[in-house]
Amino acid sequence: MLRRLRKNGPIVLVPLAWTFVTAAHLGVVSPRTLLAAHVVMNAVFVLFTAASWSEMRSGVLYAWQLVLVVGLGFTLAGTVALALGRPDAPVVAVMLSAWMLVPAAAFVYTARHVREAPAVYRVAAALSVLGWVVYFGGPLASVGTTASVAGLTLVNAGQTVGIANAVFRY
Repeated sequence: MLRRLRKNGPIVLVPLAWTFVTAAHLGVVSPRTLLAAHVVMNAVFVLFTAASWSEMRSGVLYAWQLVLVVGLGFTLAGTVALALGRPDAPVVAVMLSAWMLVPAAAFVYTARHVREAPAVYRVAAALSVLGWVVYFGGPLASVGTTASVAGLTLVNAGQTVGIANAVFRY
């Protein structure tokens, strides 16, 4: 049961997390709920990483182990900022950047080391990076929330496609 949950959980958790972040940007989620979600995400990352540690020590999965460890660090920092009532703190933007770009790098690595459907991972990486550009470039172009939502949607789509491919193929 636990192995099945570890294998299939990301296909639900990845799009759920990005959808939740998008909802927060639209003001649908309160700051208190956002903080609670981050506390839960930290717990999930710790439990998932600990339970999968030995399986993820080599090969392509090692890149994803690094994503989880690095992501946990950034998520903890973002959680502290949210707990202090600072959702606009630079550390929150850095946390979002990390969750957009670190998995993108892991998708590129994965594409280089798998035989089946490497193009899917390249697309996942490209959409994540494009989402980052749109998300962070939008405010500079004075399109604010529209760019934020569009960028988050691109990241969500890219990472969901990449994770879904991994779950269904392996």
